[in-house]
Amino acid sequence: MIEIARIPVLTDNYIWLVHDGESGETAAIDPAVAGPVLAAAEARGWRITQIWNTHWHPDHTGGNAEIRQATGCTVTGPAAEAERIPTLDRLVAEGDVVHLGGHAARVIDVPAHTAGHIAYLMPAAKAAFVGDTLFAMGCGRLFEGTAAEMFANMRKLEALPGDTAVYCAHEYTQSNGRYALAAEPGNEAIARRMAEVDALRARGEATVPTTIALERATNPFMRAASIEELAERRAAKDSFRG
Repeated sequence: MIEIARIPVLTDNYIWLVHDGESGETAAIDPAVAGPVLAAAEARGWRITQIWNTHWHPDHTGGNAEIRQATGCTVTGPAAEAERIPTLDRLVAEGDVVHLGGHAARVIDVPAHTAGHIAYLMPAAKAAFVGDTLFAMGCGRLFEGTAAEMFANMRKLEALPGDTAVYCAHEYTQSNGRYALAAEPGNEAIARRMAEVDALRARGEATVPTTIALERATNPFMRAASIEELAERRAAKDSFRG
C-alpha cells in the first residue's frame, strides 16, 4: 500500500513523501529543504530511503545533501541535468523505471520548464509526480524549452487514465484559475472549479493533487489544440494580472 503525504515549505512549494508500507521505504519528491522533510518522516515513523528529483532548480533539490547525509538515502534524477544536480546517485531518462519497494515508477521526459525535466508515473498507485511541468489549471514557465515541447508534454500527460492523481510542486491553482477564466470565459467547468478553489484557499487548505480528468476539463494549456495556441496562452499567462 502506498501512502502520500504533502509537506508545504517555503512560500508555495509542496514536497511529497511517498511511503510503501510493505517494504518500509519512503521517497521524498523534490525536497527544497531538509528540515521539514526529516521532521515529517520522523513524525510518521517513516524511513527515507530515496529522493526523486524532477529537475535541477534549487527549490526542488536544495534539501538533497542534508537528507542524504542524515538518512543514507539514494538520490535519483534526470540524466540530462546531472551536471546541475551534483548529489545524484542514479541518472534516469525516458523509459527507465525506479522502484519503491514493490512499486514501479516509470520515468518520462517532459522538457520545457527545464531542458532535462522528467516526471515519475506510478500506474499501480494511479499517481504522477510532475514537478513544474503540469499544474492545476496551468503549466510551467518555458525557462529552457519551447512551446512545442510543452505541447508534447501536455499530450503525454492527457493520455494517462483520467483518475491519475497529479502531484505538482507548487500551490499555484488560484492564480492559474484566474487566468483560465480569462482564457476560456465560457467554460463552466472552470467557473465551478474556481469556486471550489477559492473556498479551499479561504480556509487555508491545499488545492492539489489534481487529476488528469480535471485538467482535461479545466486546464487551458492541456486543452490547447495546437502548439501556436499553447504558446499564445503561455505568453498571455506570463503577462496576466488578475
